[in-house]
Amino acid sequence: MHPLQCVLQAQRWGPLASVSWLLLRTCRALSSLPSTACPSPEKQQEDGVRKDFSSRLATGPTFQHFLRSASAPQEKPDMEDPPPYVTVEELLGRQRKVYLETYGCQMNVNDTEIAWSVLQKSGYLRTRNLQEADVILLVTCSIREKAEQTIWNRLQQLKALKTKRLRSRVPLRIGILGCMAERLKEEILNREKMVDILAGPDAYRDLPRLLAVAESGQQAANVLLSLDETYADVMPVQTSPSATSAFVSIMRGCDNMCSYCIVPFTRGRERSRPVASILEEVRKLSEQGLKEVTLLGQNVNSFQDRSEVQFNNAVSTNLSRGFSTNYKPKKGGLRFTYLLDQVSRVDPEMRIRFTSPHPKDFPDEVLQLIHERDNICKQIHLPAQSGSSRVLEAMRRGYSREAYVELIHHIRESIPGVSLSSDFIAGFCGETEEDHLQTVSLLREVQYNMGFLFAYSMRQKTRAYHRLKDDVPEEVKLRRLEELITVFREEATKANMASVGSTQLVLVEGHSKRSATDLCGRNDGNLKVIFPDVEMEDINNSDVKVRAQPGDYVLVKITSTSSQTLKGHVLCRTTLKDSSAYC
Repeated sequence: MHPLQCVLQAQRWGPLASVSWLLLRTCRALSSLPSTACPSPEKQQEDGVRKDFSSRLATGPTFQHFLRSASAPQEKPDMEDPPPYVTVEELLGRQRKVYLETYGCQMNVNDTEIAWSVLQKSGYLRTRNLQEADVILLVTCSIREKAEQTIWNRLQQLKALKTKRLRSRVPLRIGILGCMAERLKEEILNREKMVDILAGPDAYRDLPRLLAVAESGQQAANVLLSLDETYADVMPVQTSPSATSAFVSIMRGCDNMCSYCIVPFTRGRERSRPVASILEEVRKLSEQGLKEVTLLGQNVNSFQDRSEVQFNNAVSTNLSRGFSTNYKPKKGGLRFTYLLDQVSRVDPEMRIRFTSPHPKDFPDEVLQLIHERDNICKQIHLPAQSGSSRVLEAMRRGYSREAYVELIHHIRESIPGVSLSSDFIAGFCGETEEDHLQTVSLLREVQYNMGFLFAYSMRQKTRAYHRLKDDVPEEVKLRRLEELITVFREEATKANMASVGSTQLVLVEGHSKRSATDLCGRNDGNLKVIFPDVEMEDINNSDVKVRAQPGDYVLVKITSTSSQTLKGHVLCRTTLKDSSAYC
């Protein structure tokens, strides 16, 4: 058999050249597998299956075959037409139990649902008990070094679990999925021999084949980035049966190329899912009784569906005033405003959110639609990253502090009562104390309701890695981060104080984690609201007393607040439509 089969495919991204690869490597030579003096019939049969598989693998596609077809479009794997070295039967899960563990952003939560949808159709079962799993898959994040270190530590724990696996059970297979699989590739396979499969963000359809290869004792990987994969025809399986909300992926990848960001290199170029498939998924979620969907994308509001040719006219993207892009203005296609309008019409009782946007993609038509449509939440995530124009230029964000602040004022004028959240990075390359103080002043000026703040972590492949110096000492980064967090909490508390005395529409999620006598939900601004679990009136039937259930809308009178949570007492159960008269 071949000791190593490796496929390298280069794809050009305009001025960039990125190498994506498909790796299938030998974990160990079958001849060196340990044997017993008196192998059982089951063991003999298993060895025979492995030898048969290995012989077919050896006569499969060669390295030269893949080099010749490197420029050909990549077809999506199909169980009806498996590769020549795998049979349809070997692609079946045969009721093996899969344990999925998710790290990182909301996109990874959605990726977990996509991966499980693929595996479920192939005959795998889902388990939430780690000890009974036959396959353990970690859906990983690479945005910061800390996120990756968490996975390395977790692999050490799983290594012990794999070592102690009883020989009477099928071997335990461990896989790394998502951004870390794409970014580290060979390092994972070489450093952690117990990892059996790698699947990048665009390779989840290939999971049955990768697991079939792993069953023969091989390591298998597919981290090939795609220019068109959106999983438009894969209906994600909700991982929480009691959930009241869901994430709906509308696009993948990113073209912004901010100098600090690894996303374009781990998730590839920006491509949008067809509107029709998005609407179909939202309708099914509505039929299942879900009351909230969040539209997901790395740069969600630059959505551009070009699948319907009649809409591919020459109209350029409208940008927020004072903002620019690092790429050519996009033309044609169905844009984010159209999608948001159509999604909000599916179910007037379903809340619509979206994340994560880029500030440059908030033209007036988007803001006007949010203002007009009752079920589009009046909450906008507006990542600033820094309050210093000099640092923003080094980050290649495409705007100055002044343009960002002007947009904030315009949004608040266009959407009265809007809730704002943001992202900030402390200690980016070359950040001075004055730059840091400008970020502090931006936090005080805007008074965000929510914030996500992190110390800078340099990532390989990024522009910052090649062009800039990570020259802010770690202790300075952490000190600045703590200062930003302190200021954010002070200002968020002030901003949230404006809610005291108001009546808020809250979507009930379940019981509070801290008290079995309290319920927890989220208001239109996505803030957590805590209130007692008591009987109340139903707005449509005042003669009946009810207790709120997950998925119910209730009106809550806010009595107190902190930087992250509102508290109050419940008034009645209502509907989204009927609540407008009270809020």
